[in-house]
Amino acid sequence: MMSQATLVCFSHGKESGPWGAKISAMAETARGRGCRIESLDYRGMEDPGARVRLLTEFCRELGTPPVLVGSSMGGHVAASAAAQLPVAGLFLIAPAFYMPGYEALTPEPSCPLISVVHGWDDEVVPAENSIRWSREHGAELHLIPGDHRLTSELERILELFEMFLERVRAG
Repeated sequence: MMSQATLVCFSHGKESGPWGAKISAMAETARGRGCRIESLDYRGMEDPGARVRLLTEFCRELGTPPVLVGSSMGGHVAASAAAQLPVAGLFLIAPAFYMPGYEALTPEPSCPLISVVHGWDDEVVPAENSIRWSREHGAELHLIPGDHRLTSELERILELFEMFLERVRAG
């Protein structure tokens, strides 16, 4: 079981909220492994830079590197924060990398463990964006059936997340 000191911090997508179905299910998985949970609320914050600042300010107060988890714009935000502070791991779902208007913000994280999950049929963020980013950063990449929300693949995401948390625990 993971140490109680391990914090998993979730970052939701642009049109989601801090306790949507994916985050709630993943939070239960992390709690089951002894992790503390936090999910920041970015609702009403359209600027990804403002979201990154909020997350980095939160994480700097922790005193120990967290595991960052993000979906869509939240994935972009989590990876951007990981470029600015130490993190124990980065788990990204359909991260909004290389999107028009945000290309300059595509992050260069320094992180020991990165896992990306993306749906082949994503109509919002092309799977090719995660393929490119994962290749450039040596990230583990899981391409699975599904659209941007990956709602039909929640059980698979939870399995991948549980394996990821085990790897974080193992160091």
